[in-house]
Amino acid sequence: MVRVVRPTLAEMARRAAPFRGVLFVGLMLTATGPRLIEFNARFGDPECQALMLRLRSDLLEALLAACDGRLADTDLRWSDAHSLVVVMAARGYPGAYGKGTAIRCLDRAAAVPCAQVFHAGTGAGPDGAVLATGGRVLGIGARGNTLREARDAAYEAAAAVDWPEGFYRRDIGHRALR
Repeated sequence: MVRVVRPTLAEMARRAAPFRGVLFVGLMLTATGPRLIEFNARFGDPECQALMLRLRSDLLEALLAACDGRLADTDLRWSDAHSLVVVMAARGYPGAYGKGTAIRCLDRAAAVPCAQVFHAGTGAGPDGAVLATGGRVLGIGARGNTLREARDAAYEAAAAVDWPEGFYRRDIGHRALR
């Protein structure tokens, strides 16, 4: 925040172009400190999904306040729960991957307590089936009283999805739980 975000916002204000809205700051932690990868004027994905699992305030009200320059006066309420999101991607991603493959049993994933299925690269087939349409296809998130509970619920929900053409990493949250 101190080394990247605040100086950027200060410079924008100095140029009479203050930022209003959602600013995603993509940072990578390196041995020499944080390094800026990118800025986006939108939420990051899946980072936003993990935050939405904990947001207790009205999202629309918060977004309108940000656009109107009133966010500092807005009382954002957050759950004390931990959250974690596992991305399900099409096999082959980030390289060549197939599209149009059917994804089944999303209802089972959503039935896992404290779990939430976020659609990213999905669409509906002619018969109403959920089809993969992109590389990063689903975010399977969960809340828990501890990070371990959130991770376990997210992985239980991801395992419930029937999508042989998809895959997900199995090490999300691993370093934080060591």
